[in-house]
Amino acid sequence: MDADELKKRTKLFALRILKLVDALPKSTQGRAIAGQLVRAGTSVGLNYRAACRGRSRAEFVAKLGVVEEEADESAFWLELIIEGSLLRPTLVQPLLDEANELTRIMASSRITARSNLGNG
Repeated sequence: MDADELKKRTKLFALRILKLVDALPKSTQGRAIAGQLVRAGTSVGLNYRAACRGRSRAEFVAKLGVVEEEADESAFWLELIIEGSLLRPTLVQPLLDEANELTRIMASSRITARSNLGNG
């Protein structure tokens, strides 16, 4: 998967997060999680784009670390939605799976890019 495909994928993830957040209950719990999830979920794509514009390989590696953290945080909030019974698991699970996959992709990319720091 190249950088352009990942940019599209992380943007789609953000759009899906926004749609899911609209479905959350308007309770105190729902609003609290909604705010956190919107920030983390949209930050994945934003920070990935920033990583791609990095001025150095070291900056790229650092930004990928941020993307990994935001994807993992998104997964945490999605898990809370499921475990707190705020939405049906069938609505949330595909997005949770994508958050976990993005976390793995970014972790792997970060490790590879970091190992190449001394080689380029």
